[in-house]
Amino acid sequence: MGIAYAADHWTDFGVATAGAAAALAGLLFVAISINLERILQFQSLPHRAAQTLILFALPLITALLLIVPGQPRAALASELLVIGLATGTFMLVRDTKVPLNEQETKATRLFARILPSVMTCGCLAVTGGTLLANGGGGLYWLVPAVLAAFIFGLLNAWVLLIEIQR
Repeated sequence: MGIAYAADHWTDFGVATAGAAAALAGLLFVAISINLERILQFQSLPHRAAQTLILFALPLITALLLIVPGQPRAALASELLVIGLATGTFMLVRDTKVPLNEQETKATRLFARILPSVMTCGCLAVTGGTLLANGGGGLYWLVPAVLAAFIFGLLNAWVLLIEIQR
């Protein structure tokens, strides 16, 4: 079995991801607590804060599942597939209920709200699917999933901490 399909080769990645995700979630809580009153003045920003929390929680949960010792490949694959599909669906459905605010366009909505969910959760679901099929990339799909979550999460955290003050 190749490295892409054997979780025991990915423990260092899991440990690093878990630590980074936990630190970023802490940053988010600082940003929210500093600017809570201002965040609540905008209809879409509480949603953005929740999306960011999910974006930082997904790599954390994924990393913890990845480093479970002796977990069968099929179990990990199923967990990742279900988490990716369920979370992606939840985030997209929730987003449809939040109207555009006066600063948003359809393009910014696509980039700031929809793309993070699709990229992160889509790559996570593909990880689970290809791991289950034992072909198509397997755990290597975790890399773009984690990177997308961190990049979009950091962009959102920047908005919630700095841009909100403009």
